[in-house]
Amino acid sequence: MSETSGSMPEMQANPSTDPLDELPVAYVEMNVRGAITRANRMTRALHSSHAGELIGKLAWELMPTEEQDRSYAVFMTAIETGVNPPVARRSLYDSSGNFRVYDLYRNLIRDPQGKPVGMRVVSVDVTEAHKAHSEADQARQWLESVMESLSDAVIVTDALGFIRTVNPAAERLLGWTSEELIGSEVESALPVLASVSSGKSQISFSMALESSALVVATLHDREQRELLVEIGSSPIIDKKTGCTAGVVSVLRRVDEAA
Repeated sequence: MSETSGSMPEMQANPSTDPLDELPVAYVEMNVRGAITRANRMTRALHSSHAGELIGKLAWELMPTEEQDRSYAVFMTAIETGVNPPVARRSLYDSSGNFRVYDLYRNLIRDPQGKPVGMRVVSVDVTEAHKAHSEADQARQWLESVMESLSDAVIVTDALGFIRTVNPAAERLLGWTSEELIGSEVESALPVLASVSSGKSQISFSMALESSALVVATLHDREQRELLVEIGSSPIIDKKTGCTAGVVSVLRRVDEAA
């Protein structure tokens, strides 16, 4: 495969002989101006409405307007410095007029003297993964907002007892920051010193792995002062598997509730 611009249109003229047409991902080559000089079958299928015009089109014309300037700047920097750009995530319009999300793997095309004369780009469709990640991130942000708005102290642990979430009310009650507590084993970080409302000889946060529990117990805060708190804990059940994923505990000072 020649890397000189003169031979690229000849390869495109008879795409059925191009081995790059067998690739299951979109592949394009651009010249030093960013104009497309070569596109494999997958690329042509994705942009079939532009099939006759794809060669010669500036690559970023297939991107949303707000991404075009950034993509052009990255391309020109790579051409000028001779340094391959890192993998980037971009949105590209398809033949339906909608856009999908791709990870772009880019590599400079060089002449025999090593001077950049263009760029190769392999585009991997990550639309569904990107959507799932965005939805999960939105759900996480929503949960964080809910937790921050609660006036009650809330601590969430995983099934092994390691603290995963501490809301601001819990920070105020216990004196520790979430950064100090998250990742710690809850029984070690917040040991129950005594119980005044349980018939069991020993209680712990892990009791709620099996069923909900409500106890009044004594804990130490960060300054080693004793706190008499009501602890209401419930198991977190994974809806898909039915397994216990962790425990959520709500702590209230008994003297404030009285």
